[in-house]
Amino acid sequence: MVDSFKKVLGLTLLIVSCSVSGCLGGDLGILGDDDNKGIPGSLALACLSSQKYTSMVIEIDYAPGYMPESSSTDLIKQRVSEVCDKPEGITVKLTETNFDNQGTWTADGVRSSGWEHKSNDPMTGSTLYWQAIFPQGTYNDDSVLGVAVDASTVAIFGDSVEEAKGPIFGRPSAEEVENSVLVHEIGHLLGLVNRVYTSPVDHEDKDHPGHSNNEDSVMYWAVESSDIGNIISGDLPDEFDQDDKNDLSGMKSGEIETTDQLWRP
Repeated sequence: MVDSFKKVLGLTLLIVSCSVSGCLGGDLGILGDDDNKGIPGSLALACLSSQKYTSMVIEIDYAPGYMPESSSTDLIKQRVSEVCDKPEGITVKLTETNFDNQGTWTADGVRSSGWEHKSNDPMTGSTLYWQAIFPQGTYNDDSVLGVAVDASTVAIFGDSVEEAKGPIFGRPSAEEVENSVLVHEIGHLLGLVNRVYTSPVDHEDKDHPGHSNNEDSVMYWAVESSDIGNIISGDLPDEFDQDDKNDLSGMKSGEIETTDQLWRP
């Protein structure tokens, strides 16, 4: 799988750059105390640690007709469980939601709509709440398949995911693309790569900040680009690589200093 993935990337893939204004939502900054929404990665320690938040709910709010594949929801629960310490469990809650916008989305629009439909504040009691919305329509850069806009909110654009599936025999399928993009965006909520810390290992792509330079990591910079569908052999990456996992472990232990956190142990 690794060899075929790299080979196809090297020989056949012309990928559009995913800028920070794309999958990381643009113009984020640290929001004021009144907003308290943070940036992607501001609740990383709250997820990694069980000191205060012993359980977690991943809210999936989807427009009618845009319910994510069960493989995507199962996978995101598995991937978060692999890196976050939640002894009382991680639950995925799906809710059909009528979003006002059915056309073009901006980062501010995703953030506003997400908070309008959240069932709870992200830090409620001993439970941490993260949210992924699956709206109708596309991002204002329609090559972007997903976006992380604050500490607890991401969006996956199903119309763009469908367009990104492979041109030959539908491989990779829209389902496979959705799987990878959802894990990728949740990875940004965990602070990957170098969003709220500095890794001791040089695995951030210098031309695509916040992303991995390893084609086998789900945090690889090309994962949320629509041109990812040009990969017609091998499997799309859908898990964090060892460098990603080592970063998260170091953040949790305190060996790697973290910044911009809304909660600390």
